[in-house]
Amino acid sequence: MKRTVAVGGLKIGGGAPVRVESMLKVPLSDEAGCAAQCERLLAEGCEMARVALPDVALADALARLVKRSALPLMADVHFDPAIATAAMMAGCRAVRINPGNMPPGRLDEMIRAAKDSGVVIRVGANGGSLSPRHRSAGGDGGVGAALFEAVKEQADLLLDRGFEDVILSAKSSSVADTVRANAFLSQAYPSLPFHIGITEAGPGDAGLVKSAVGISAMLSQGIGDTIRVSLTDEPEREVRVGYEILKSLGLRARGVNLISCPTCGRRRADVRSLVAMIEPLLAGLPDGTTVAVMGCEVNGPREAKNADFGIAGSPVGAVLFKNGQVEGEYDYDALPNVLPGFLNTQNINTRT
Repeated sequence: MKRTVAVGGLKIGGGAPVRVESMLKVPLSDEAGCAAQCERLLAEGCEMARVALPDVALADALARLVKRSALPLMADVHFDPAIATAAMMAGCRAVRINPGNMPPGRLDEMIRAAKDSGVVIRVGANGGSLSPRHRSAGGDGGVGAALFEAVKEQADLLLDRGFEDVILSAKSSSVADTVRANAFLSQAYPSLPFHIGITEAGPGDAGLVKSAVGISAMLSQGIGDTIRVSLTDEPEREVRVGYEILKSLGLRARGVNLISCPTCGRRRADVRSLVAMIEPLLAGLPDGTTVAVMGCEVNGPREAKNADFGIAGSPVGAVLFKNGQVEGEYDYDALPNVLPGFLNTQNINTRT
């Protein structure tokens, strides 16, 4: 059984759900902007957010943000353990340190402060900030092995000093290197919780695909207790994509599971138009509801019979079905008036 750590009231590891995280993309000097972003992230279902703390001088701003935000925060610290200690004194219940640029010989004061204040420490190594020493220690194993060595060095330092409230993280912009590093770490530390993601995944479709492939590969191996989708985009989108990844693996069910066919020459309706018509009506449905939008009767009630609610193209317009049973057939022009009532939560017997 994995160890459970707690950041405030948020439990990570053990039997807790896989958590969805993000990172504030507003500098801490903009306190109002940070607070507003925390509120938006919380509304999207974000469960913890990292906030960059580059200087001790910003510790007071962090303290005010911690008091103001209902979203648990983790201070992201590089180079200087004194900054991590300042974050703890500011009331932050979690700190990330990077073994690639954090001197091991100067961590004792930070460890004592973390013990005294009940702070969780994430040892988070990135492929781009590996030291030459760690790269050399990785040998022929490349970046994946070097990431393992970097995390191992500081994880062992913490554990040897009796500090066990630790989360491990090893990320690269390479999916293969990240998966390899985490496979090594999971064998070495099977009882510790892991934070996973593909760092610097990039923008647009490429960033989404890289993140989904890498995170899913690790989760499918049982690796990962928290995730972050690192996109060149708004953090709220990172959270939405994170939940979609977990939903696709059957690990979390936030929001509606909308499925739709890719269309082919059999289609009797414009599926994209049907999706655009139905998407605004999904917000009030229970988490885990499955809605199917299909182009014809082949992909309709037959292949989508397990959907709680469905719509499919038909010779006269569209057929509406629930749990595989046809409820009615309607002219396409009538759908805007029919769908809101039919999609009422009282009409859907969710089985998820």
